Amino acid sequence: MNKAHHWHQLYPKGVPHEIDPNAYDSLNDLFAQAVEIHGSRPAFGNFGCFLTYNETAELAKSFAHHLVTECGIVRGDRVAIMLPNILAYPVVMLGGLMAGATIVNVNPQYTSRELKHQLSDSGAKVIVVLRHLLATTNDVIRSSSVEKVIYAEVGDLLKPIKKLAINLAVQLKNTKVSSSTIDGYNSFCACLQKNDDNGFDLPRVDRDDIAFLQYTGGTTGAAKGAMLSHRNIIANVLQISAFFTDRVEPGKDTIITALPLYHIYALTFNCFAFLHHGGLNYLITDPRNAKAFVKELKRVRFTAISGVNTLYHMLTAQPELSNVDFSALKYAGSGGMAAQRVVAEKWQEETGIILSESYGLTEASPAVSSLPSTIERFTGTVGIPLPSTECSVRDNAGEELAVGQAGELWVRGPQVMQGYWNNPEASAATITPEGWLKTGDIARFDDRGLLSIVDRLKDMIIVSGFNVYPNEIEDVVVTHPGISEVAVVGLPDDTTGEAVALVAVRQDPAVTEQILTGFCREQLTAYKIPKRILFVSELPKSNVGKILRREVRELL
Repeated sequence: MNKAHHWHQLYPKGVPHEIDPNAYDSLNDLFAQAVEIHGSRPAFGNFGCFLTYNETAELAKSFAHHLVTECGIVRGDRVAIMLPNILAYPVVMLGGLMAGATIVNVNPQYTSRELKHQLSDSGAKVIVVLRHLLATTNDVIRSSSVEKVIYAEVGDLLKPIKKLAINLAVQLKNTKVSSSTIDGYNSFCACLQKNDDNGFDLPRVDRDDIAFLQYTGGTTGAAKGAMLSHRNIIANVLQISAFFTDRVEPGKDTIITALPLYHIYALTFNCFAFLHHGGLNYLITDPRNAKAFVKELKRVRFTAISGVNTLYHMLTAQPELSNVDFSALKYAGSGGMAAQRVVAEKWQEETGIILSESYGLTEASPAVSSLPSTIERFTGTVGIPLPSTECSVRDNAGEELAVGQAGELWVRGPQVMQGYWNNPEASAATITPEGWLKTGDIARFDDRGLLSIVDRLKDMIIVSGFNVYPNEIEDVVVTHPGISEVAVVGLPDDTTGEAVALVAVRQDPAVTEQILTGFCREQLTAYKIPKRILFVSELPKSNVGKILRREVRELL
């Protein structure tokens, strides 16, 4: 690339413009080096229990042995993982990569329809699933390409007393699970215990092999599997590590991992980036339990945390947050959806740490840009492109726009996916012959080089020919003291083509449609004012807390 861009002027001292995506042969190579350097340091923690780098590596190799010798996994076979943030997840994931497999991450909250599509599309040969999900996934699994089913429990790899207590609590909540449900299936722990992997040679894995089939959310149809190679993830890890070099202390950092590791944000940023420099991932299994979450934060002295806007909104609403020790905290990252100013300012007031917004997407492994450490207040932007990353704002004809103008964001760099699995048409429509990834997001650069994401191209509302961006309206409405959360969508309108509709969660029942409309009139031009307002008790959200606008529309 070796081209100077206007955003490079904002790079902190010591951050290179380029990284070498070929620095490691594979993610297995990257992990092996981390184990060699940080072997005795804890790599993963959960419910107060920990696995060191050495222990994680030994368990992962044992699981790889089982996949190869007992499940018949060969290089390139797909292994599906349907687990939340528990200690079994990194062992299964790293073991799968060691076995030469391509990992297919599956959301444990998926319906049978969603699971059926993902298993059918990926052709997964093995699935590792949470035991209490077997009762609802059995029929789908048995009719799929899956040949072997391995079930794990929430308490697996915890200390014995803790394991017993956790598993008992889960079983009491899930009474559908019986001994007949698991007949013919292997338990995760049994797969580890019966392996003698002395002399077992790990299969050869190359950086161009597909490490993950990471399925997109399916907002515009059936979910598509983004093919992310070992090289893609390695590149993004090195881009992140280089960009944050002034905030990293090898072997000393601890990140709170509340976002699920099966989500690309936590997978790359939390798991692999922190493994790369000997960090500890402290896993939060159920971040939606706000009180228990805050209790875990009190337990761990952490230096970093990542999340989405709704997670930070939830945390800042907890009175006990003021009793958490934030003295070691150096970085709080926000991604996945737009961070709202009111939430960011509340977070910084509570913790003294800026909420640093980043931008990424599954197809870019995922990180594209982030706020540099030289900026100390919330900007409402997603910062600047990472090393070895080019960003370009284009019009509908694909022509580059001037600074300050809004258009579709195109991205190019070594982190851009290989394409969509078994979908050459979608791949060709998304990645240009020159390697540019069309993100579908509307963005603009300012004079300093800071990038702002205006909205999703598909979420933009056109009212009488005027472009209306839902994020702008949401940012205004959420500042009303009687509103806690809000989502804006467009609805068909015979007069204006589309009309603005707003769905909100009240924290003050006295707030009426008339009051909220008047509040909007004070701060928004006429065509941006919601034509319809609906109050609900909660907004539909994804597993990582992103508001699902497609489901919001169904409420109206």
